[in-house]
Amino acid sequence: MHFIGKLDVRLYSCVTTDIVDDIVIITDAQIQHIKERHPNIYEKFSDYFNEIVQNPDYIIKGNKPFTALILKEIVVANECFKTVLRLVTSTDPNGYHNSIITFMKIDKKEWNRLIRNKAILYKK
Repeated sequence: MHFIGKLDVRLYSCVTTDIVDDIVIITDAQIQHIKERHPNIYEKFSDYFNEIVQNPDYIIKGNKPFTALILKEIVVANECFKTVLRLVTSTDPNGYHNSIITFMKIDKKEWNRLIRNKAILYKK
């Protein structure tokens, strides 16, 4: 388990008002998942995880309960990213934290498709 940072519970309350923790982590299993499915992305951009969680450009309703799809453009790198964040609620076991499930670089076409076709819960 690797500490990423803390999220603004008020900001993410657009996903659920039942967020019980502000700590964000990523597990070794999820790091491996990202490395296998999106080569070189984790190594190049994992330093931006806290920035992505703290200052999302968009929060979109996830496909599963208590998940947020975070869109963030990293201006320095001129790249767009999609991050899936699972929020911890009162229904989860004690000791669970908000967790990055996956992270990937996307192109502008995919960015625009997500904004056009998904439920936007927050826009910067």
